[in-house]
Amino acid sequence: MAGEIRWVWPDTASVYPRLLAAGVRLERCHDLRLCHAILALASPAPWSAPPWLSRAAPEPLVPAAPTLLDDLTPDSSPSLADVVAEHQQQLAAVAASADPGRLRLLLAAESAGALIAAEMRHDGLPWDRARHEVILTAELGPRPPQDRRPERLEQLAAQVRELLHSPDLNPDSQVSLLKALRNAGLNITSTAKWELTRQSHPVVAPLLDYKRLARLLSANGWHWLDKWVDPGEGGRQGRFRTDYVPGGVVTGRWATSGGGAMQIPRTVRGAVVADPGWRLVVADAAQVEPRALAGMAADLALATAGQDGDLYAGLVTSGVVDTRERAKVGMLSALYGGTSGEAGVLLPQLRRAYPRATGLVDHAAGVGERGGTVRTWLGRTSPPPGSGWHAVQGRAGESDAAAPDERMARSQARNRGRFTRNFVVQGTAAEWALCWMAETRRRLRALDPVEHDDGPGQGHPHLVFFLHDEVVVHTPEGLAAEVADILRESAESAGRLLFGGFPITFPLHVATVTSYDQADK
Repeated sequence: MAGEIRWVWPDTASVYPRLLAAGVRLERCHDLRLCHAILALASPAPWSAPPWLSRAAPEPLVPAAPTLLDDLTPDSSPSLADVVAEHQQQLAAVAASADPGRLRLLLAAESAGALIAAEMRHDGLPWDRARHEVILTAELGPRPPQDRRPERLEQLAAQVRELLHSPDLNPDSQVSLLKALRNAGLNITSTAKWELTRQSHPVVAPLLDYKRLARLLSANGWHWLDKWVDPGEGGRQGRFRTDYVPGGVVTGRWATSGGGAMQIPRTVRGAVVADPGWRLVVADAAQVEPRALAGMAADLALATAGQDGDLYAGLVTSGVVDTRERAKVGMLSALYGGTSGEAGVLLPQLRRAYPRATGLVDHAAGVGERGGTVRTWLGRTSPPPGSGWHAVQGRAGESDAAAPDERMARSQARNRGRFTRNFVVQGTAAEWALCWMAETRRRLRALDPVEHDDGPGQGHPHLVFFLHDEVVVHTPEGLAAEVADILRESAESAGRLLFGGFPITFPLHVATVTSYDQADK
């Protein structure tokens, strides 16, 4: 890995895969495309992205390209001068911001995330294809011919048709299914699980089972396995490779452009198996968003509630609420703006106990309701409302506005407030996670590799999976205990990096396992 050099380039997702294929790993970079997206909203005088930074779905570069700046698009490749000019403009925007230090940290964390995303795709998540086949067969029956339902699904479909007295029903058609359910006397408005479970009809159990297995077949069935998991070689497991999209959500959370890596269901986690002689170290952070809120608001009472590990249990110990479940409902209501039902009862209690934290999100909601923008702790700015939003609000303020106009405006304003309320917290939690991963990656690469080859991670422990507040590291067995310590220490380091000496903790549940499903036990 290169030393203290920070490489500046247009787009990590286009440039870095070529370097990884050549066995080159870099320590740091500045991703102009990702950083421009942040600065364009954060700057008082935003500037348009040049054409070579405007691609929504970057493709890897051709390995034979002569320089790192070629081939971003056939007709709009940037020159070195273009790259330097954009970088200088970004540096000037940071310097002119209200808090350059925080914004600089955000850009560094975002760019580090881009390196991690590319490395995780290159290294892949170890996946046992044979074990996956066994899971599918146990759940669905033998692999069917193309365009045919598996045996177990066909049996359930026949049972649903019989119970609904609808011999031609296609249970995969939501329109036909809803009609058949209503004809059978079920008073429902959708085929959602929460509505079906309220019914006492005998069709509910087999129908819910059908829907569960149909989701498994669609999301992680044989077709998915053939497309997304490559075969193993040299004694190693196969690899699941997906295209992570750092900053793919407006709050800064990641997304994926294929493969569904942001949601690996428990049913198939048993197929995620470490290579022989290696282990998976799975680390799951607890209640990151309310902890991030406590840090942002410098709410010592809320931070104290989470110091022993379970923040929701801490709310009960503090006497704010009487059960952990009610504590969770109340806190999520504060974060997401829920006011109906039990949430409406619990929110006043939380406001009295934690005025700084609840005041912060209440203020963010008020700004959103008025059409303003808010910022995360490090400075990611929420997108402004569109012209349609302003048109509805303007119409409600006119002298001849009717009651429906006013109701629509109020509803739209509340929705906007719920968005900005959550934006500041979810975005700050995403920033903590980026710093956690970046520090983990740095420390993992500092460990001596157990082998020197071109395999995943080049013999080093390496990150292979990330989902909001959970990471998985693939590590040689002899380094597993050290990796677990690194994950814990990096979580603490990320908290200090964001919130300094404020006493907020980010505890982890860490498990060292052979297969991913064992981490849940």
